Amino acid sequence: MIEVKNLTKIYGNNVDKALDMVKKGISNEEIKNKTKQVVGVRDASFTVEEGETFVIMGLSGSGKSTLLRCINRLIKASAGEILIDGRDVLTMPAKELEELRKRKMAMVFQRFALLPHRTILENVAYGLEIQGLDKEKRVAEATEVIDLVGLKGWEEAYPQNLSGGMQQRVGIARALATDPDILLMDEPFSALDPLIRQDMQEELLGIQEKLQKTIIFITHDLDEALKIGDHIALMKDGQIVQIGQPEDILLSPASDYVARFVENVNRSLALTASSVMVRPRYVVHPKDGPRTALNFMEKHGLSTLFVLDRIGKLKGYIRAEDASEIASQGIKDLGGIIQTDMPTTGPDSPLAGLLEVMAYTKVPIAVVDENNKLQGTLVRGSVIAGLAGGRGEMNNG
Repeated sequence: MIEVKNLTKIYGNNVDKALDMVKKGISNEEIKNKTKQVVGVRDASFTVEEGETFVIMGLSGSGKSTLLRCINRLIKASAGEILIDGRDVLTMPAKELEELRKRKMAMVFQRFALLPHRTILENVAYGLEIQGLDKEKRVAEATEVIDLVGLKGWEEAYPQNLSGGMQQRVGIARALATDPDILLMDEPFSALDPLIRQDMQEELLGIQEKLQKTIIFITHDLDEALKIGDHIALMKDGQIVQIGQPEDILLSPASDYVARFVENVNRSLALTASSVMVRPRYVVHPKDGPRTALNFMEKHGLSTLFVLDRIGKLKGYIRAEDASEIASQGIKDLGGIIQTDMPTTGPDSPLAGLLEVMAYTKVPIAVVDENNKLQGTLVRGSVIAGLAGGRGEMNNG
């Protein structure tokens, strides 16, 4: 939906000379010293797919907010292209740009930007009013989206009567009311207290699951980026230094700068089950018999084994003591001792939601696909290694 190509923004009155120096690879500092021009964004390129949340992050002054404002041309870029559905925002006539901002794209600001003299309902309906909808329709649509963000019953209140978190919900509702395809969110939660900020992150994830908007989200908080982003672009000195999925940024930093940036992050927010699982090297089938299972367990120091059918679907697990018991009875089939109360998860499940399960389960968590075929197992050793920044080769029992 959005394609940004070689986007550059220069601040100053001698842009052409600075652009020429950018093309020659001259540093931002040298450009500033020689031309008095400031490079805000430098040769940025990326693609945002329809329905994804693309996070642009970096420290203060890295150029992330400038880049965001170039996308809706609140700031006009000095060079490059910004293609939305194939149309270049930088060359759009004024009327087409106005329609883009009215109907296809909406922005959520850090400081809420609510109109203090209007009620919550009137604030949310403001964009619909600009679009020219009659009052009955805009009230109906605004009311619906107010309910979506959890503010039902507050329609007639004024912004000053609401907490910071509630005010930001109004800001999100106002952006959603016009049913835009694209949401631009400029550090929308950074002014909130930590607990409220976490609530708003969860709220955004819930809304995105329902609506599947295309979101570009600006933040300086890596934990926040890892939690909500499908892809992350990390900026430094106006340049994008790495783009990737959260796991890519954590596990394969492209430079020393990125490695330092992520070294103290909460990895459980970004890692998924597939990134820390170990391959199920030791499994049995119902017909294998208890003695075969016991030999596996004794040889590899395991107390449990997963049981698969002949096409790899997970049937359950068996315990060593149960296998020993039926072996002593001369029973040759494992069917009677297969336990089915084991925890399972999908490959894309965030690790953060599995840690509590791991703390209490005595059985490794089975990672299965949509057909219930075993892909791997989560054991404490592999998870700890992943959280510490490495990977361990561990047994699956």
